[in-house]
Amino acid sequence: MIIVMSHGATEKQIENVIDKVHSYGLRTHPIFGVQKTVIGIVGDDKTIVVENMRGMPGIEQIIPILQPFKFAGREAHPDDTVIEIGGVRIGGEKVVVMAGPCAVESREQLLDIAGKVRASGASVLRGGAYKPRTSPYSFQGLGEEALKYLAEARDTTGLLIITEVTDPRNVELVSGYADIMQVGARNMQNFVLLTEVGKSGHPVMLKRGPSSTMTDLLLAAEYMIIEGNSDIILCERGITTFETYTRNTLDLSAVPAIKHESHLPVLVDPSHATGKSSLVEPMSLAAIAAGSDGVIVEVHPNPEQALCDGPQSLTLEQFDVMMTKLRAIAPIVGRSL
Repeated sequence: MIIVMSHGATEKQIENVIDKVHSYGLRTHPIFGVQKTVIGIVGDDKTIVVENMRGMPGIEQIIPILQPFKFAGREAHPDDTVIEIGGVRIGGEKVVVMAGPCAVESREQLLDIAGKVRASGASVLRGGAYKPRTSPYSFQGLGEEALKYLAEARDTTGLLIITEVTDPRNVELVSGYADIMQVGARNMQNFVLLTEVGKSGHPVMLKRGPSSTMTDLLLAAEYMIIEGNSDIILCERGITTFETYTRNTLDLSAVPAIKHESHLPVLVDPSHATGKSSLVEPMSLAAIAAGSDGVIVEVHPNPEQALCDGPQSLTLEQFDVMMTKLRAIAPIVGRSL
């Protein structure tokens, strides 16, 4: 349920409404818009609020929200959310490209990749420091050492950095280094992790789980929003179907569908979706055409020698070619790169 304040509502009137909601043991999530303030109500029994608050000064209307996701949806927040981090706007007119290795393997490797993807036009460097793998014997990442390399790459190139957080106990550590934390597909419904990331208030990219619906994804985002974190980027990275040719099935229809339901920016990960480097470029182009706010792709100087996900990684040369094509297609759908 949301309370829509009138255009001329004063700060005192807004404060009085919030205090009244709190007096019923409910929580509030205010959204301060340019024209109006909307106050979201968090709690199970809201009937008493409706019956006792109608007519309070400053209230224009009280609206029940029918969707299960209350604050990630457009009913409470009709305007698109644009997240600005270090001069990079995610969700605006410009398409954002995130690129880098699946895992940080060494300082030299990362700095080399960072400089080259920057020259090609990327604005965010991706790189895994903690790698949750199916096999416990696979490379698990360099941990904090990798975070330090990522921070150095940011200082050297000016790129923002995004890296995955896998453990609630590491949220403070990872947020201290990364500009954007990533909650990976395996952890999309790790509700303890989502709650801690929400409390951190740090920008986060939330990936859709391989067996999750769009509603599941938006409800996962809701866990963070109700803790006070609205700087959330959603990511479509493929779902599990009966098709075996690709690693997952990239659900491009999810991009416009999510944008219809939610105000949050949406990116696409064609690397994990397809698992094949030959498909990354065409799916990246298709993602932008479908309305994605950007793509996140894996890039490695020698994919055949990569410690993880080599088959889906572009070479630096392939990435540069793809960026040229993205620049050509973006204006066709009213975007730029």
